[in-house]
Amino acid sequence: MTRVIAVLLTVLALPLALTSLVLAVGALATLVITLRVGHANPPAGPFVAISGGRLATLQDGPADGPPIVILHGASANASDPMEGIGHRLAAQGFRVIAFDRPGFCWSDRIAGGDAAAPSAQAGMIAEALQRLGVGPAIVFGHSWAGALALALALDHPERVSALALGAPVAMPMPDRVKDLPWYWRIAVKPPVAWLLSRTVGPPLAQHFLPVAARRVFLPQPPQADYPERARSELVLRPETLLANVQDLLGLSHALAAQSPRYGEIRMPTLVISGEADPIVRADTQAVPLARAIPGARLVLLPGIGHMLQYVAAERVTEEITRLAGATGTTGREPTVAH
Repeated sequence: MTRVIAVLLTVLALPLALTSLVLAVGALATLVITLRVGHANPPAGPFVAISGGRLATLQDGPADGPPIVILHGASANASDPMEGIGHRLAAQGFRVIAFDRPGFCWSDRIAGGDAAAPSAQAGMIAEALQRLGVGPAIVFGHSWAGALALALALDHPERVSALALGAPVAMPMPDRVKDLPWYWRIAVKPPVAWLLSRTVGPPLAQHFLPVAARRVFLPQPPQADYPERARSELVLRPETLLANVQDLLGLSHALAAQSPRYGEIRMPTLVISGEADPIVRADTQAVPLARAIPGARLVLLPGIGHMLQYVAAERVTEEITRLAGATGTTGREPTVAH
């Protein structure tokens, strides 16, 4: 009998031992990834101190130029929109400020999981702009940050002169968490997600990062230098990986709460999206959003996918410049080298 019990205990202990080994190896791999990625992608712009921490920025253009704030979507950081359209706008005389959203890249995850709400992040961005003495500014938000830009306009209109929403996620959507397999529903629970983000999460994410980069550019081919320019690997660090999961899981509830207020927006608004976007479909997001905001101008780009700030950068820059003209905050003539 004692021998049988010993055998049973051994059998039961094997899965636990194997799981512990996998987590230990994952934790070591995560440490290596974190150190490598942080060393290769150090902070590249000034920080802004706000209540509870600080936000990282990238800035370009003349300090006295009309301000444009650009905000990145999920799985990204400030380099994404800055490399796509930020430097182009700066060359036209605008003061461009790109924020790492709270918890992304080098910005602190102030308020932890509560920072997943666009309204919470909007409060932090608004405070940072106040500290910088910036505003009202044109605010560009891509994808997930479309919801953030809208929250900023709704809750802090004194900081926003106009909205430019690129491939925005803004309208209510189904909560897909309940549709996930049981093991995924367990994986996204806060304690488990925290553990996975510090063990097996980063190595797995590193493996799938090239696939994700190709998919997000469809139907256009991926730009070969995009991962380096956008510093995509920064999403692999545990804090950012966890923040990204929290932001994505919390978005459905946040949109249900804020979308009924879009009719309150009175500032000039541009909604620009690719008609061929397979990630954020224009017919379910950009089109109804433009209808919901009084006077919003809708621009649909034929054949263009989700990464319009790269594959249609010239057109997006042109439309934002036109929007600036509508607010009377045009940039200076760009310097031309002879």
